[in-house]
This record gives sequence, structure tokens and C-alpha cells, in this order.
Amino acid sequence: MYRSLNDEMREKFGEKVYKLALEGGFSCPNRDGKLGTKGCIFCLGGSGDFAEKPSGSVFEQIEKAKARISKKNPSGKYIAYFQSYTNTYGPIEKLEKLFSEAISHPDIVALSIGTRPDCLPEETVELLAKLNKIKPVWVELGLQTIHQKTAEYIRRGYELPVFDSAVERLKKAGIYVIVHMIIGLPGETPEMIFETAEYIGKSGADGIKLQLLHVLSGTDLEKDYLAGKFSTLELDEYIEILEECVRRIPKTMTIHRLTGDGNKKFLVAPLWSADKKRVLNAINFAFEKDKIEQGEGL
Repeated sequence: MYRSLNDEMREKFGEKVYKLALEGGFSCPNRDGKLGTKGCIFCLGGSGDFAEKPSGSVFEQIEKAKARISKKNPSGKYIAYFQSYTNTYGPIEKLEKLFSEAISHPDIVALSIGTRPDCLPEETVELLAKLNKIKPVWVELGLQTIHQKTAEYIRRGYELPVFDSAVERLKKAGIYVIVHMIIGLPGETPEMIFETAEYIGKSGADGIKLQLLHVLSGTDLEKDYLAGKFSTLELDEYIEILEECVRRIPKTMTIHRLTGDGNKKFLVAPLWSADKKRVLNAINFAFEKDKIEQGEGL
């Protein structure tokens, strides 16, 4: 039906590989005053709710993260995932130290770095290219939408050509690129969402993460939601939009995620998303019933 992350992991490493979410102690230009101080409108903790806390060395974080999921992963192979905030937003010396330590761990088979397209200067791309010769390096870019009005509303802080340039430079350097998009952003019609999926599919990126919009307590998005300025998607609406997105994503692109679950302690809406197992079962059932094929809508 579609090319999943598990499919790709088995091709590359011969078995399922688990991600270990790590914390590098980074900030974000949308929080430290360079672009703003509030962050993106939906952001509570830099998308790092499930990352290990930045205590001790990267090695120690990896060992703590492994201990939590080791029973689920008999192979012992992992991806080091720097998830929270903007993980290329810092001195090159810090980046090299953290990332080199992560990939030197014998159980780490790849490095994945979450960041912004506007935080990839040439020296950083060169560092990632060098590390990529040791172990595979992935860069995850938070695009969310291609529509400028929505980008301004969510306070993304950069325009679309910045994303285009980042993908081009990373691919030229031989780096694997994953792009994040959000389904259900306020004011966006299904067709606008499909346009973002198609654009990412043609961008040259290798993978895509399709993410349901979550409203979390303590965010500015919550204020707009409680004021009745927008509503979140119901499960059947989300699946219907998701199916069409998958149809428009080329078969060569790996779909790393079909949804996402926000931290239950802070989740305001949609509450149905808290039951991740139920949601994934509903998606898989719908895909089989509707005979969804990736790339068939291109």
C-alpha cells in the first residue's frame, strides 16, 4: 500500500530499528529573540516531549533511552534522534561534539537531526556530510505547510524558498532528508493540504512525516481554539484527508509517520488522538478497505 519506515529499515539494516529521542540542549531562533520569543503557535516544548533529559553525556542519554525500550528491541540497533527544538542552531564545535559522540556508540546505526531549514549554514552542511561518511545522517525539516498565510499564522519564521534551498543543499551533500507537514492547520482546506503533500513529494526529499494537528495546553494555539476560532479534525475526517495525501506522494518517498500523539498531560484536542493504537488500527483498516496505493493519484 505504501512505503513505510519499517520497510526502509529492513532494507537498510535487515530488521526493525528503533529511534532514541535525545536532547542536545539547543534553543530555537523563534524563542531566543533572533526571530521571536514565543515559538511556533502550536509548540509547547520544541517537539521533544518524549526525549531524554539533557543530563550527562550523549552516551548516558543513549543508555537510559535504550533501557526503556530494550525489551521491544531484541536486535539492539538504534537511531540517535536529536528531536527537541532546533538541533543545528548552535556553534559548529558543539554540533560536532554531540553528533560525533552519538554515532560513535556501537548500537547506533544512524543519526537523525530535527531542525529548521533556515538553520543550516554551509559549515553545518559540510559537517553533516562528513559524519554521513561514518554512519547515515538524516535531517528532518519542519515545513508544516507551503501556504504563506498559514506559515505566518503559525509563526514559522521563514519563507518557502528557504526550504527549497535547504533540501537542494542537503541532497547535494548526500544527506537523507525527511520533511514534516501538519494536517489540520487552522484555515487550510483539504485541497491546500494536498498541495503541501504534492510539493513535498516533488521537493527531492527522501521521506515525509504526516502529523495531525494537536492543541496543547499552554500554547497560543490553545487560546485560539478555546476562543472558537477553529476546530480540530475528527478521526474519519483525518483519515479521509490522509488517504488522499498518500495517493499524491510518490512511491519512491518513504512515509515515516501517518499520524502522531501529543503528550497526554497537555492534550486539549483532538482527544481521540490520545488512543494511538486505536487510531493506527483505524487508519490501517481504512487503507485496506479503500485499497489505498501510494502515488496512485499523481
